[in-house]
Amino acid sequence: MVKKLLLLLIRKKHPNYKMNTLRTKIFLLIILILAAFLRFYQLEQNPPSLNWDEVSHGYNAFSILKSGQDEWGKFLPTIFRAYGDYKLPVYIYLTSGSIALFGLNAFAVRFPSALAGILAVWFTFLLTKKLFKKDLVAMLSALFLALSPWHLFVSRPAFEANLASFLVLAGIWAFLTGLERKWFLALSVFLLGLSVHTYNSARIFTPLFLILLVIFYRKEIKVFLKKREKEAILTVIFLALFFIPLVVSFISPTGWARYKWVSVLDQGAINRINMARGESTLPGILPRLVHNKVNYFSLTFVKNYLSNLSPQFLFFKGGSNYQYNIPGEGIIYPVQLPLILVGLYYLFKNWRLRETKVIIFWLLLAIIPSAATRENPHVLRTILVLPLPYIIGALGFMEIWTWLKRTKAIRWLLVLIFVFFLIFSFWDFWKKYFNLYRQKYSWSWQYGYSQVAQYVKDHYNEYDRFLITKKYGEPHEFLLFYLQWDPEKYRQDPNLVRYFQTDWYWVDGFDKFIFINDWEIKDKAQCQDGKKCLLVTSPDNYPQGWESLKTINFLDGEKAFEILKHD
Repeated sequence: MVKKLLLLLIRKKHPNYKMNTLRTKIFLLIILILAAFLRFYQLEQNPPSLNWDEVSHGYNAFSILKSGQDEWGKFLPTIFRAYGDYKLPVYIYLTSGSIALFGLNAFAVRFPSALAGILAVWFTFLLTKKLFKKDLVAMLSALFLALSPWHLFVSRPAFEANLASFLVLAGIWAFLTGLERKWFLALSVFLLGLSVHTYNSARIFTPLFLILLVIFYRKEIKVFLKKREKEAILTVIFLALFFIPLVVSFISPTGWARYKWVSVLDQGAINRINMARGESTLPGILPRLVHNKVNYFSLTFVKNYLSNLSPQFLFFKGGSNYQYNIPGEGIIYPVQLPLILVGLYYLFKNWRLRETKVIIFWLLLAIIPSAATRENPHVLRTILVLPLPYIIGALGFMEIWTWLKRTKAIRWLLVLIFVFFLIFSFWDFWKKYFNLYRQKYSWSWQYGYSQVAQYVKDHYNEYDRFLITKKYGEPHEFLLFYLQWDPEKYRQDPNLVRYFQTDWYWVDGFDKFIFINDWEIKDKAQCQDGKKCLLVTSPDNYPQGWESLKTINFLDGEKAFEILKHD
């Protein structure tokens, strides 16, 4: 069966055979249907719950849809204050559209990311074909991305990073297409411009790579500027519209707010530098020359950079954040490692070609944003690398196919072995993702808040106060989202208590809800003045006098919340 399918894609005597147009469309359609199924199947149930960033996206999008203002009352903001992490706007505005279509729910919040994941598979085919003119390489690249654990993990939750990855991919394809067809260069700048207002890694990568593209294709750009004046004007307008605000944001406090949370040179690093200076036995000014911010950043940057390229991270262990990969599992199937190594050989063998340089410099630049931050290697911050591993792997497949053209039996045997292990690897990942991962790590997705909100909704009129623990993070945002609280009512609420402290905006209460630090529950969870109170707390964490009503468990059976009443 596998041999028959590949024979439809390849003419036996020549690996560069161009596929029949109809046949190409049929196979591409099959891959896109597969990609859609894998990204939309049980989208609301897995990941097992919306996390605090997802409900923040959703509620701010809902607020924009209802009133044109975010939860803080700012009209059509270009950056969203949220919890004080200042989220970039593109994903939130797109989510307003999906909420208008599907309502305020998990599917609507995750829909833009899942759709971007499907479109990324399509544009991987288009870009690879544009670069290398080989239909099979383009088809394999798209198929590998469709089945990728890395891409599947980031396509299903509401991650701005995934949307930015698609916008960069589509923008690069539009740039190359725009050298031959009208209006596509303007479209390219538009898409790449959107990416820098979608995810922070793109704010570093996109301008650098756009400059390189202009250098690589400077001759074609000169012709473009002379012959297509109207398009050139529109392109310049888009450049100004998207990239001048980017420059302005770099010199504003809000533009750097997110980076302060993840910077390599945080206060802890500065303290370590000062301590190393104090403990140094070097004479004179040498301690300052050796132990300083420049040296510390440079050494850490190089270490982080290399860690993101390590086979251990990519193929065997993955990252440390439970929301981005199955813990202890690689983000690329190990069976693809030989293809990628051969594909890298192909690239360096043909490094003088412009198309090869595009791939190589894309790969090198895409890792820079992650290397400049903590917690490396990092699955999400290196996402702009996608779909390169799969394009390189497809090039490796074609290279091996060419090497073995005289030994057909060995060639087909290796293909069958590879297909077997690819299918086995995917099936193993898929089973773990929907069973073991979902059950064991539901806590990392703040599972249980939707059940809490439903209980509160069902019993809202029975109680005067709701006392809720802050243990699992930002309970107010989950209640706003799941109760579909009117944004204007929330902003004007006389009982709204929120304040700025330690670079974060905290909410201690609104309406009948009071939010309490978990370690203060036993002291502050008091119900006085004849009030009827409901307490939502962490397991076994409540003072005497409260009557247990309900326990909400994580999917592994461990307790998440206890709900109690006090009359």
